[in-house]
Parts: sequence; structure tokens; C-alpha cells
Amino acid sequence: MHDAAGSGIARAIRWGLDALLPPRCLVCGRVVESEALCADCWRGLRFLARPVCEACGVPFEADPGPGALCGACAAERPAFARARAAFVYDEASRGLILGFKHGDRTDAAPAFGTWLQRAGAELLADADVLAPVPLHWTRLFARRYNQAALLARALGERTGIPVEAGLLARRRRTPAQGKLNPSARERNLRGAIAVPEKARVAGRRILLIDDVLTTGATANACARALMAAGASAVDVLTLARVIRVE
Repeated sequence: MHDAAGSGIARAIRWGLDALLPPRCLVCGRVVESEALCADCWRGLRFLARPVCEACGVPFEADPGPGALCGACAAERPAFARARAAFVYDEASRGLILGFKHGDRTDAAPAFGTWLQRAGAELLADADVLAPVPLHWTRLFARRYNQAALLARALGERTGIPVEAGLLARRRRTPAQGKLNPSARERNLRGAIAVPEKARVAGRRILLIDDVLTTGATANACARALMAAGASAVDVLTLARVIRVE
């Protein structure tokens, strides 16, 4: 009885809020009924699905068969076991990511959690814990939130997998990665990631959560630190990934 009454009150509150502040598309701001994106912006996103490289998750144009690796991963496997992403980072999705990361659009986290759950189903099935990529305390202070932690929390609420934000830490503040080439990114992160308590990592399969996979330098640095601390394996799940044209 009380549960039914509570549900009715919650629905009434949501209806009132939607009437006063109707939900808007996270990209263009157009009023939408219930979805996070309007139909036009939804069609603009390039969602990722198989066939992909078994290791880094880059999409293949044709299906090469199970367990196939892209050229880069065949030459040198990344430190993580598998990486997957929900959609491609491009002009259509750039505003969506930057609004969430730098524009206080934290209201997007629930929708993003749903997309991550869909994209990372195979990784989530094996994960013992979700670990967001850490920010240095100075960046966290300036930004006020860690976008990777918000994604991990939204995903944890949907899956029941525990989220442990303190598994990784940034020892030092590194220069922004945006304009660095892949080798410079690797050097930039050398020694920057630490595991404060190895006992929390030992023997566990860790699913690393972040907003964008670009060159994989950050994911590799985190995976190396976790593996050195005794993790059984590290997978990576991101909201978006850059697809480089060779």
C-alpha cells in the first residue's frame, strides 16, 4: 500500500518536473519525450558492434572471424585484455562528450550508463569490480567531478557490480594529452598511475571505465599498474573511442 502510494507520488513529481523543465536532447537541446537524444541526433551517432578487434575493439569493415586482431594489436598486444566502446568519437558525438566532461552535463550519466551496459555486456559478465580512470586532485578540484567515476557509478547501479573509485590514483598531474602523439602520451603517463592498496586488486578482474579511448595510452598505463599489483586481468569500457584513419 505504502509502496504504491510512494510510486504514485514519485510519478507525480516526475510529471510536474517534466512539465516545468521538459527533458531536452543532450546534443541539440530540442525537447524530447523520454529519450536522451532526439531522433536526428541519435541517427548521427555511430554506435559500435561486432565485428571488432578482439583486443582493442576497433571495428572491422568485414568480419574476419572470431578472435581476430587488428594490425596494431597483432604487432603488439595492449596491456589490457579487451577494450570496448559504445560509439565513435567524431564530429557528431564530440559535443555530447565535451558537454559531459567539461560542461556540467552530469544529467547525461544515466543514459550513458545504459549505453555502456549494452556495449560492454561481454566484459561486464566477467568483471569483479568497476574502476574509473582517476583524475589528479588538482583537476578534480577544478572540474568538481570525475566524469569516469560518474559513468562507473551509473553502470554499477544497473549491473550490481561494485564500483571502487580508489583502486587507482594519479601520483602527479600530467600535461593535457589532447595535442600529444601516441609515443608522447605514453611518456607523459610513465609512472603517473599508482595502486594505493594492492590487496584490493589481487586476483580480481578489473573493468576500467573512462569517457574516451584515444590512443590507449591512459588505459595501458592503468592496466600495467593494476596487473603489477596482482589483478588477474584488466578490461576497458569507454563511452566513445577515436577511430584513426591510416
